[in-house]
Amino acid sequence: MKLRNKKLSLVEQILGYLFLALLVVYVVFFAFGKMIFGANNAFYRSLNLFSGAGDPIIAVRILSYTFFIFGISYVLRLLLKLLLPALKKTRGLLTIIISVIKYAALLVWLFFVLSSFGVDTTVILAGIGIVSLIVGLAIQPLLSDIIAGLFIIFEDVFNVGDIIVADGFRGTVKEIGMRHTQIEDAGGNIKVINNSDIRSMVNLTNQLSVVAIDMSIEYGESLERVEAVIAKNMDRVKAAVPGIVEGPFYKGVSALADSSVNLKFIAKCEESERYQVERDLNREFKLIFDENNINIPFPQVVVNKPVSFEQATSKEKKVAKDFVEEQKESGKGVEEVNHQK
Repeated sequence: MKLRNKKLSLVEQILGYLFLALLVVYVVFFAFGKMIFGANNAFYRSLNLFSGAGDPIIAVRILSYTFFIFGISYVLRLLLKLLLPALKKTRGLLTIIISVIKYAALLVWLFFVLSSFGVDTTVILAGIGIVSLIVGLAIQPLLSDIIAGLFIIFEDVFNVGDIIVADGFRGTVKEIGMRHTQIEDAGGNIKVINNSDIRSMVNLTNQLSVVAIDMSIEYGESLERVEAVIAKNMDRVKAAVPGIVEGPFYKGVSALADSSVNLKFIAKCEESERYQVERDLNREFKLIFDENNINIPFPQVVVNKPVSFEQATSKEKKVAKDFVEEQKESGKGVEEVNHQK
């Protein structure tokens, strides 16, 4: 498949260069044809679209229409494509304009060719208006996609290059077309979504993303000693992780887990760097903990000898029973209040 695509790309490049070469010849003939062929030459009169003298040679006039219309279309699309890398906010709009120019050039060329054969194009235009009304009702989904695409561009919902989550799919916007949007994930998979189907999405590029990690220490570690080590090395972590834009910040103890005390750290970065920043933060804090003999707990199996427990005396049993009954009675109001909440 890749070899086939390369061959097609090579053929397209050759055809493109051939068209450019013929276009240059056409421009030279169009601009200097009067001096080369003479003003009354049939070939020049047919080539010159603005000449109304005499009947033109139809084949030459059609070729002139072809190079004139598609030449202008090609130049306009080429200029817009050159602008695409330098733009971000209007890149999707330019992509749509490029597509419109291409199809509009084909439509204009078709009308001029028909007029060369003496066809009354005004009648065709009137007929197209009626047909368009009928067809428009049948292609409402297509029109919905186009209109939704325009709203995406003009309302600046997202642009080419943004990282978004749409329809449960996270990826980078590669293209915003007239009908659909293409999103590429980290694995190179491309999802094509109709513009009208993008009803809810999350743009992860508009603001900095938050990276949050938890580092665990043993219960036996001195929390204050660990926090002092962290305070001493925060600048080192910042320097070691260039993807961090803001932070890192120590947010304190996030949980007293079954076998560990979990410490929370956060930082802000670009969405495209989020996963790498998370990995780098884990690495740096692990190195810091190792250098300062701060143990990170891991699952262990502890085997203990059976322990003999003392039994309650009759007096203790009576005290316990009276205490439980007393607590039940005094705690009834609290239970009722919580139940009402």
